[in-house]
Amino acid sequence: MLERNTAHSHPRACSLPPRAVPRHLRTAGALAAAVQRLIDASPPRAEAQALHAQLLASGLPAATTTDLSVKLLVLHLRCGSLHNARAVFDGMPRPTHAAHGYLAAGYFRRGLHGEALGIVRRLARCTGRVDVFALSMALKLSTALALPGVFVREVHARVVRSVVEFDEILFAALVDAYVKNGTLGYARRVHGAMPVRSVVCSTALVVGCLNEGLYGDAEAIFEGMEEKDVVAYNAMVEGYSKTEDTAEGSLEVFKAMQRAGFRPTVSTFVSVLGACSLLSSPELGEQVHCQAIKSSLLSDIKVGSALVDMYSKCGRVEDGRRIFDRMPEKNVVTWTSMVDGYGKNGLSDEALELFREMRKQRDVRPNHATFLSVLSACAHAGLLSQGQEAFQSMESEYALRPRMEHYACMVDLLGRFGSVRQAYDFIRGMPAMPNSDVWAALLGAATLHGDVDMADVAAREVFELSRAGRPGAYMAFSNTLAAAGKWDGVHDVREMMKQRGVLKDAACSWVGSENSPHLQ
Repeated sequence: MLERNTAHSHPRACSLPPRAVPRHLRTAGALAAAVQRLIDASPPRAEAQALHAQLLASGLPAATTTDLSVKLLVLHLRCGSLHNARAVFDGMPRPTHAAHGYLAAGYFRRGLHGEALGIVRRLARCTGRVDVFALSMALKLSTALALPGVFVREVHARVVRSVVEFDEILFAALVDAYVKNGTLGYARRVHGAMPVRSVVCSTALVVGCLNEGLYGDAEAIFEGMEEKDVVAYNAMVEGYSKTEDTAEGSLEVFKAMQRAGFRPTVSTFVSVLGACSLLSSPELGEQVHCQAIKSSLLSDIKVGSALVDMYSKCGRVEDGRRIFDRMPEKNVVTWTSMVDGYGKNGLSDEALELFREMRKQRDVRPNHATFLSVLSACAHAGLLSQGQEAFQSMESEYALRPRMEHYACMVDLLGRFGSVRQAYDFIRGMPAMPNSDVWAALLGAATLHGDVDMADVAAREVFELSRAGRPGAYMAFSNTLAAAGKWDGVHDVREMMKQRGVLKDAACSWVGSENSPHLQ
């Protein structure tokens, strides 16, 4: 496996040369005690791994007892050497449950999830049983490796067969695994069967319900929790902050958690500022800004980036730039938020200038989101050559393969400010099959220029790829035909909409009110 090669190819060199083991350490008990002292040292002492080398060089049996072998394994993990830890493990005639558990946890912490799962499976195969720790680890790995739902159900079956007493941590991990696997029904069954429902377990189920848009169910579980912690409140704040319809609920929970005596965290502020963006309410955003200052969290890079994004999306790009300039540290999210803010507020030149400045930074590299913001800024302002240069630099300079949204943006830019035929040729040269977004961009450009033939080509592709969706595409094609006097075609499109159950989007507008909510 790739993970194994990675883990075993970088042994940590011993800092001390092997030498004879002192006489007072020549019994298994004395050696075990000495190794334990090195394990307990913080930070690990330089001679920690050298002791094992001394044992090997001296001819003394390195694994005189199972206890000593396990301690040596743990010692190597403490020193960061998975290679040496695995060597000790492989040298044990019969590795214990503890040895399996320590090594699996070591692999998990280093992100070597495949290796960790291999150790857990080896434990089950060799012993025929797994303990609570191994089962919990298997559930975490199922999420980390995005394993199919059947794997989680297999672990669940082992839990039923193997675990005699209820274990709160294990069942919380089971609920969490089902939630992240997208099988909410199983998660609810496990939660409902638990004799004691911990705040961790209930919070996991709340997150699952919110992810599925089951806000009423999430509220009922949340309100029924005997105890709540800041993580539970943050789950509700974040869940509500993702849509415009529920964003005000995020603010209400934000106020409730403070009334309950919980201090907002970085995660809280990021979610609430996102809700303010959806509500297009810089006034509420300012109140959250003030609370972040009072909480001494303004200097956090995530909070700063969220403020930049909020002010920019609310049309106050100058306030966003002031936050940006004062931030002691910036990451790719910060830069991208500011570039995107300029672009969405019609300041495309400023967006490109900031992008050029970003490219000069040594510690930050543009990502896919950055380039999408740049291309959008170019499309809004008709900056064709700059957009083409940015698109080409994705792969040539940053090894970023464009995604469908980048291709759609380029088609929009080429079609509106180059030529519709040029945009069509661009689509034909794509290395991947275009999706409905790409063809919809071409349809929009063809509609703008009154190119009926290209509109027909694009519309057919959109209708095939998104039969019941994109009512705007149907209307755009209908309007293009109407402008060209092709009324039979208009009739055919309207009939197709009726047959497919496609409804024209209702128009709406946003009206402000003096009675907007406050955070006091």
